[in-house]
Amino acid sequence: MSTSPLRPVPVGAPHPPRPTVRLHLWLEEDGEMVFGMGRAMLLLAIDEHGSLKKAAEALGMSYRAAWGKLKQTETALGLRLVEKAGSNREGYRLTSAGREAMDRFRAWFATVERCAVESAATVLPWPVRQFEDKVPDGK
Repeated sequence: MSTSPLRPVPVGAPHPPRPTVRLHLWLEEDGEMVFGMGRAMLLLAIDEHGSLKKAAEALGMSYRAAWGKLKQTETALGLRLVEKAGSNREGYRLTSAGREAMDRFRAWFATVERCAVESAATVLPWPVRQFEDKVPDGK
């Protein structure tokens, strides 16, 4: 399969287009969200801030929405993802199951994204690039 462009680069264009591969991956059961990048980012924010309220604020969502998403995922997985870090004032921390779910989902996402970029290089007629996320590694 040829990797030459389907159409010429427009006059005055500095270089051929190089689109970014973007993916939306999530796991669901019976049409209900189980786990996705949003849940992983919520767990990462809880880990960073030690607080569900601060995590929700950092992600631009309400406490109620964050709590609901967290509880929905815990119910779907049958796992506790977070636990109180002492008294109510001390906030939350990830359980070992929560950390493992977050880490494994992010690793799976990175693998699928890498495969998508590699596949695009052989299938699409123009070069693509991987999305450069500014989110910390979390490790």
